[in-house]
This record gives sequence, structure tokens and C-alpha cells, in this order.
Amino acid sequence: MKNETIAKALKESRKQNALSVKEVAAKLHDKSLDFSEKTIYGRENGQSQPNADTLLILCEIYNIHNILGTFGYIEKQPLEIQYHHRNTKKSPPQMKQTDSITALPTS
Repeated sequence: MKNETIAKALKESRKQNALSVKEVAAKLHDKSLDFSEKTIYGRENGQSQPNADTLLILCEIYNIHNILGTFGYIEKQPLEIQYHHRNTKKSPPQMKQTDSITALPTS
């Protein structure tokens, strides 16, 4: 399934960083990824999409820090992670001491 948002964001990010397609291909080559200029153009036009690893490297090249937001995967509510301390030595609950004892009626 093609995502036009990814293609558009890749093209805009490259231009915002004042990089040519040839320069991006050279930067990818420096990271041991050999992609032709045609492949990069194809990704920017939505003809193909990079795999997750390549997308992360492109984000690094383009200085994209908010990956989910940039590519259209915005959470409606911020993700909240709560850490719970696990107490391994729990003491038993304490019973309240009362001054009087009430007898229950018997049938």
C-alpha cells in the first residue's frame, strides 16, 4: 500500500535541507546503501517506498526527529507510559483494632 504522505514528506525534507537527489544518493552510499537517483525520485513521487531501515537513515540525513508526525502518523492523544514500582516484599494488610465486639443475631 502506497502512502502519498511519505513521498511528499521525503521530497519536502530533501528540499528543506537544500540537497540534490545526487547528494542524497551519495550520502546513502556513504552509509553502505546504493540507490540510484531514479530510485530516490521514484520514492519522492510515490512510485515506491523505502523499507523501515532506509526510511530511518533518510530521516537521519534530513534531520527529521519527529518521524511519526512528519509522515502523518500522529497520535490523537499523547502516548503516556506509566512505570510501576514492583514491591517484592509486601506486608500483609493491617486490621483495625476495635474496642467493642458486636454479636450477630442467630436465627
